[in-house]
Amino acid sequence: MFIKEIELNNFRIYKGKNKISLLPEDDKNIIVISGKNGFGKTTFLMSLVWCMYGKQMEKVDELYEKEIRDKGNYTKYISGSLNRKAQEEGDTEFSVSITFTDVKIPDVNCSEVKIKRTYNTVSSASDKVEVLIDGYPTELINDLSKDNQKGKEIFIRDFILPIEIAKFFFFDAEKIVSLAEVNSNNQRRQLSKAYSEVLGIQKYEDLKTNLEEKQDDYRKKSATPSEKKELNELKTKIKNAEIEISSINEQIDEKKDDKSQKLKESEEIQTKLIRDGEKMSLEELVKMKDERTELEDRREELQSNLKELFELIPFALSGETLMAVNEQLNDERLLAVQKYKQDDVNSKITRIRQEIQENKKLQKFPIDIETSDFYEIQIRQLIKKHFFSDYPEINDNLKILHDFSNSESRELEQLINTLQHSFKMVFSKLNEEYKYIKNQIDSIARKIRDAEKNAEDEYITSLRNKKDILDKDVISIEKEMEHLNKLIWEQENSIKSHKQKQEILRKKIDDSSQYSQKEDKTKQLIVTLQNFIAKFKEEKKRSLEEKMLESLNVLLHKKGFIKKVDVDISITGEDIDITLYNQSNRIIDKGSLSMGERQMYASALLNALVDESDIEFPVFIDSPMQKFDEQHAENIIKHFYPNVSKQVVIFPLINKELTRNEYARLQKNIAKAYLINNVSTDKSEFLKTEPENFLATYNNIYNAN
Repeated sequence: MFIKEIELNNFRIYKGKNKISLLPEDDKNIIVISGKNGFGKTTFLMSLVWCMYGKQMEKVDELYEKEIRDKGNYTKYISGSLNRKAQEEGDTEFSVSITFTDVKIPDVNCSEVKIKRTYNTVSSASDKVEVLIDGYPTELINDLSKDNQKGKEIFIRDFILPIEIAKFFFFDAEKIVSLAEVNSNNQRRQLSKAYSEVLGIQKYEDLKTNLEEKQDDYRKKSATPSEKKELNELKTKIKNAEIEISSINEQIDEKKDDKSQKLKESEEIQTKLIRDGEKMSLEELVKMKDERTELEDRREELQSNLKELFELIPFALSGETLMAVNEQLNDERLLAVQKYKQDDVNSKITRIRQEIQENKKLQKFPIDIETSDFYEIQIRQLIKKHFFSDYPEINDNLKILHDFSNSESRELEQLINTLQHSFKMVFSKLNEEYKYIKNQIDSIARKIRDAEKNAEDEYITSLRNKKDILDKDVISIEKEMEHLNKLIWEQENSIKSHKQKQEILRKKIDDSSQYSQKEDKTKQLIVTLQNFIAKFKEEKKRSLEEKMLESLNVLLHKKGFIKKVDVDISITGEDIDITLYNQSNRIIDKGSLSMGERQMYASALLNALVDESDIEFPVFIDSPMQKFDEQHAENIIKHFYPNVSKQVVIFPLINKELTRNEYARLQKNIAKAYLINNVSTDKSEFLKTEPENFLATYNNIYNAN
């Protein structure tokens, strides 16, 4: 898939229609777009994300989430995107369109797909999205609509680029270090979902789920009335819980908008109070607010981490029981192995005895019973001694109580390991940091309050009263959101519980039922798919490890610094963790890496993920050369940008993020080069240059020699 061209119309600093062609040429895959700060580089990247995802763009990058929050809500944020000059001239509409080529749509032949998103600041209650296939709309797209989601939005996510993995294709190179800074379980789970999508694991899991639902229809035919009723009830409970989670998420989104709006109003009043009181400069206020925002974000993260640890406390309190369960499981696992080996021993002894009995019949001399018994006993004992000495006799008194699967046993071992080695230390550390952060926030709040004017005139009093009401509303909304998040957690746990009961019931029905050939075929397909998914995950794991290690050894100038990369993909595919090992086979704390090394890690991960995925999508990189020393920069230019995708668009700051020498090394891979030319404070446009004349044109326009 390639992006043929993009058109921005009255979008922020781009007044009127501004079209840019991005197709690679002559096996050259890199397109350079550059301009000075404030001329429209970041706006251009933001326009692409908005065109594809609209209100959901906040899920792609925290930057957009913060900007939307700061504006109060999405409507206020996006309605401010109309070009100021165009607005003065009476225009009320802006749009962004992207034209794709080589898009693969099942059962549809097409050469081009065009997506256009439009917003009218006067009449629009929401964005207007158009999807044209070879220049025409199609009812096939509208038919995709489901669960209050428009077909066009679903088409973009299903056939162009899923929103969960957009962060891997639209990113700020300076900020992708966040991939190396994942600390909490919640962060890892969110990232793991994206990994699962980009690696293609999720589509097979979805297919298995669909087949299992089909198999349930067959089960109902042979199930008893009570089993059929229970199966229906479990399915309904799971579906209702999923609907409830979706509904709660919508409520949370509404409350987030309401909270952002009230926070913005409260801060505006606070600014007025401080300005009138002249006890703190606006610059100091802005700095203090930024500090408070960072602390509040960290506090929320700590709250989330602590909440996850709180869930482990009941297990920590029942440590003896937990260890007893684990010991029982180890005995059960050993029993299973022993039984298999014991059966093997008995089988071999039986065959040997049978052959001896046959040979005895052929002998011409008599063998008395005592002699025969002696040798049989000796043979049995010697076979066990010399061939199966590691496997003692089975303990006949041991009862199977749990019968855990391998994955369930690993989960329990991981839980015990966490409780034994890291739980207390991590909990204590998080709790101390939480208290410290809370005290810092309270301190800043006091400083801001102290800076507010103490005057008692009617105007100031009314402002104070309004601010107090808004602040109380914000606190109330936060409590409501916390309650809603708790409800989501409860619903997710109930889904997990219902699915476990569903599996038990399915097995029970299968063990007592006779299925038709068609029904058996479905069952076989599910088993085959389960085995395939297990092998597929193992192949992806191994391939991702190899490609990441290869990329790291190429990109890092500390050769041999990383000896091994371990990718741990859970049975469900919902949890993927990546661990680095040094030459001493010790785990490398990714947080201890330098900023440049973290970028190398993130770049290697992105390169491996894109290479492993079946998704062919252009990669857009803002601030492409930040935090790199000379050798890292050379490695990135030589090995990363030419290979990460068939179409790579970079947005460097010339002479800062891309020097003359670095550009010269990259030039052989550059297909097109554009300067963002700032015509006036309200207008920028794309100026195409030949790649070989790009730097000269830039220096001539901006006197940058």
